[in-house]
Amino acid sequence: MTAGPSPITVTELVSVLLSGRDSTTQNAEIVWTWRLPRTVTALAAGAALGVSGAIFQSVTRNPLGSPDIIGFNTGAYTGALIATIVAPPTAASVLSIFGVPVNPGFYVVAFGALVGGLTTAALVLGLSRVKGLTSGYRLIVVGIAVSAVLHSLNMWIIMKSHIKYAISMTVWGFGSLNGVSWPEAKVVVAGCVSGLIVLPVVRRTLTILEMNDSSARGLGVNPDAQRIFLVVVGVLLTAAVTSMVGPIIFVALAAPQIARRLTASPGPAPFSAALTGAVVLGFSDCLAQVLPTELPAGVITISIGGVYLLWLLTVGSVDARMRR
Repeated sequence: MTAGPSPITVTELVSVLLSGRDSTTQNAEIVWTWRLPRTVTALAAGAALGVSGAIFQSVTRNPLGSPDIIGFNTGAYTGALIATIVAPPTAASVLSIFGVPVNPGFYVVAFGALVGGLTTAALVLGLSRVKGLTSGYRLIVVGIAVSAVLHSLNMWIIMKSHIKYAISMTVWGFGSLNGVSWPEAKVVVAGCVSGLIVLPVVRRTLTILEMNDSSARGLGVNPDAQRIFLVVVGVLLTAAVTSMVGPIIFVALAAPQIARRLTASPGPAPFSAALTGAVVLGFSDCLAQVLPTELPAGVITISIGGVYLLWLLTVGSVDARMRR
């Protein structure tokens, strides 16, 4: 919160936070209106993506299992694109009936991203089903194929849309926290808190699902039903983030694996993944603001994630997990 075009010292920041939101100083406006909601959103979104990645990697039993690789991020983006271009003219009149006091586009995009993510999840799971839910490797391959098709669809929608929508949605598609305000922050925080509340319940299930399905059934767990439930939870977390700040790539992929290595955990570490995801996205957004040319946070996470993915492939752990 001290970094950016108008630098603020730590002492000034503490003074502004202690003075409360009613302070009329310029620093108070910068902190409370812009930087604090942006920082809160970055930390909450990173935590939600970290949890989502931990869920998918346990469900697929593969370190490449994350919503951005499988295509759920892309599906959420598709839903948000369609909602942005098609729905706002009719949404305004519908929401006015319920007395909604804010821009209807805010809710429309969020709903579109949620529907898009869940629809993509249902499509990937359906195409992956052969005598029940199949191996994580098949799920990932199907997800990559669906993601490629949806990416082409997204590009076509942007090319055919009005220039004002095309520009804004292209920038938003990189994953940006620029201009984030408290309404967006509250939605992301609510999604993150919901995911963290579910974690104590599903943590044992995540550990069991990393075994084979026969072992899971022997321990009294229905792997198919639990896998579907966990996928829905992961998609909801991803869609909550995507609907507010766009598709942030590679945080869900890298955070769980980094957390496992930092904690030397033999099994899923969703709480550590949440903390790691918050740090990764928070650091990326901070770096994006202090560079000579300000970039979307998603560009920084793609750069970090690309290097991490190369390392992950080089050390051979992915090949070993896939063969298993």
